[in-house]
Amino acid sequence: MPRVNISVKLDGVLETDVKRWRAICSIGLAFAIPCESLYGEWFSDSQPIMGTNIHVEFWHEDPAAARDALAAVIDEMHRIDELMSPFRESSELSAINRGAGAGPVAVSAELLALLERSAEVSRMTDGAFDITYASAGRFYDYRKGVRPDEAQLTAAVQAIDYRYVQIDREAGTVRFAHPEVYVDLGGIAKGHAVDRGIELLRARGIDQAMIAAGGDSRIIGDRRGQPWTVGVQDPRKSGTMAVLLPLEDTAVSTSGDYERFFERDGVRYHHIIDPSTGDSAREVRSVTILGPEATLTDALSTSVFVLGVRAGLTLIDSLDGIDAIIIDGDGRLHYSRDLLQVEP
Repeated sequence: MPRVNISVKLDGVLETDVKRWRAICSIGLAFAIPCESLYGEWFSDSQPIMGTNIHVEFWHEDPAAARDALAAVIDEMHRIDELMSPFRESSELSAINRGAGAGPVAVSAELLALLERSAEVSRMTDGAFDITYASAGRFYDYRKGVRPDEAQLTAAVQAIDYRYVQIDREAGTVRFAHPEVYVDLGGIAKGHAVDRGIELLRARGIDQAMIAAGGDSRIIGDRRGQPWTVGVQDPRKSGTMAVLLPLEDTAVSTSGDYERFFERDGVRYHHIIDPSTGDSAREVRSVTILGPEATLTDALSTSVFVLGVRAGLTLIDSLDGIDAIIIDGDGRLHYSRDLLQVEP
């Protein structure tokens, strides 16, 4: 992946000149100046889809073609949401959750491929990534501050095992080997949607763009001669960036314990579930993964969050072209091996 310089400011743990990268971001934005508008301009759109904010931004010379490209990406996000949302009764994923415990359910080629990709990441991470986590995760309600009781959680954990999702590629079906299995693609579907959006833009000849779906982003090209700047939020200071990353041609995904959570008796219950316990993983506060495609970085940010600092960095250091930034439970920053070798 491209070399990046990192600017950090987090409670005095490690500080460099954050203002320098804010200036770079401003310079990048300033490149859409009147003299360039003769040759093109920046186009963007933001909409709430897939339970998060979808943002699309790119450079184009033709306003009509740019509007068509924006509409195509937004339509694609809606299509994937309608296919893979566990909250839509009409979605294909909901049909699987309703029927696969009783027998094989026919699945589209796209969803089947993403289920297979999920299983690959599960094997790669020894089960730290597991879409059946939702067998327990569905009993949490972070808005209402509800969590499963001990009996409910004990029973639900018995249904968590990615190997229970049995795929028949030739028949195009999925069945669950345990009747109480429930799957949720929240740890990989947004990355897939971002990658699909980038594919659509590239097919239209767009080579300077960024698509973000909540904590998952992918960038192609630069920002008119300057890098794009992506911020990693300080998990305990809303609106404050812990790390600013100037990037080109990179996907970046962040998973944090501050996105959906409630606290009870001093314990934070959040949406990143450890499949081995059915409870929230708590060794770290935030994980950011950088790599070539958002589908993988999305899944790996969840995986490393569950694995924790040592096992998570061991995994990332074994993968070519993948880097990680971890903020641990005490607010300390940890970097994968290749990022530690980056020149300041």
